[in-house]
Amino acid sequence: MDIRERMKNGKLYFCTDESVAREQLQCLDKLYDFNQTRPSEMEKRQKLLKELLAEVGENCYVEPPLHANWAKNTHFGSNVYANFNLTLVDDTDIYVGDSVMFGPNVTLATAGHPIDPDLRRKVAQFNLPVRIGNNVWIGAGAVVLPGVTIGDDSVIGAGSIVTKDIPAGVVAVGNPCRVLRPINDRDREYYFRELKIDLR
Repeated sequence: MDIRERMKNGKLYFCTDESVAREQLQCLDKLYDFNQTRPSEMEKRQKLLKELLAEVGENCYVEPPLHANWAKNTHFGSNVYANFNLTLVDDTDIYVGDSVMFGPNVTLATAGHPIDPDLRRKVAQFNLPVRIGNNVWIGAGAVVLPGVTIGDDSVIGAGSIVTKDIPAGVVAVGNPCRVLRPINDRDREYYFRELKIDLR
């Protein structure tokens, strides 16, 4: 089986293929260009983002610096917002739905390494896709691990380590991240603790 197939289907492989390293370097050069754009160069920044990622929907904004293993394996829906230091360990696909918000210093990681020390010494790796649903908010410093799916409308609390799937419509926090509660009617009345929603 070809190494690129193994990278996509969750099989173990060894990170020693020189052609893969050369291909990755081209992606990283373009990522460097994106991160060097000035705040006033919004058009250039958007053009580079569309060249970097596999898909970019309408009205997406990524605040540099952006970090990625490849970038070309990441798929963004529309209206995605990413604050500083989004890290995409996208050795296989990362799927991000519409209207997703990432706080600063969020990591989405598809890559893992075996526990066996002999395999790790040989630089063995496996990759499992990450899927983020629509209208998800992932708080600052959260880490989403390989193979995780987060359902629509959910909120992941700051600093959480998401090791397992999170259903739709919940607030989930912690290390490991667990469902704290469903999103409910109170959330439609209060936006933070005792602060009432008042848009008049």
